[in-house]
Amino acid sequence: MRFRLQHALFVSGALLCACVPMAADETSTADAQNPVSTAAPPPGPTPLPLPTQTPTGPASFVVQGELIQGGWIRGQAPGGAVSARLGDQALVLDDSGQFFAAFDRDAGPTAELVGAFAGGRTHTTPLAIAPRNWQIEHINAARRPGGSTENFMAVRGPELERIAAARARETGAQGWRESFIRPASGRYSGMFGSQRIYRGEPGAYHSGLDIAGGAGAQVIAPASGVVVLAADRPFTLEGNLLIIDHGNGLNSAFLHLSRI
Repeated sequence: MRFRLQHALFVSGALLCACVPMAADETSTADAQNPVSTAAPPPGPTPLPLPTQTPTGPASFVVQGELIQGGWIRGQAPGGAVSARLGDQALVLDDSGQFFAAFDRDAGPTAELVGAFAGGRTHTTPLAIAPRNWQIEHINAARRPGGSTENFMAVRGPELERIAAARARETGAQGWRESFIRPASGRYSGMFGSQRIYRGEPGAYHSGLDIAGGAGAQVIAPASGVVVLAADRPFTLEGNLLIIDHGNGLNSAFLHLSRI
């Protein structure tokens, strides 16, 4: 059976050919009437291997920031890593393998950065997380019974959905790469991580930072970003609420504003 060249393509100096067999009715009349025996053609040149790309980047994770409970880090994943995670939390890697991550308020003494590579290989970098001296207040009183009413949740449910949708937006903002600045002047009236213990029963810890700047004080973004939520009316718990996305999973929220 003879073959007909279908197409040819030069790649890195090697000629790659794709051939298809001729159909039986494509045999010429002359060949049908005068069949001849021909020797097999000599093998063609072996195609040169395509060049492989050498991964660029560090051999291990490189991090800087605050290795402490409630702290944050910026980092660089190992060269060639296709994904990374901090413990069970997936990290967002930019085109050069850089990322932003943070530690929970009650993070344990150790954590692991894990990078995954094509083919299934992984690389792990252990981290030591320092404890933080949180402001804990013990109250000699029973904790008030909680629980949300049906009427409250009818209003609160849609608010929580708007907050979740705002935090899930990917705007491409690059503020996570910057040095953060203080968003308002004034004294700190409430610290992140502070908590009350009611006769041995812990209440929820404070998840923000309160700054008493006075009514009408100017508030500025702690880093570059995109506004993803500006409440058109006060929320039930946050009051006048503004959320800014700084990219790569980092956002800041401003609660109890006198006005937006």
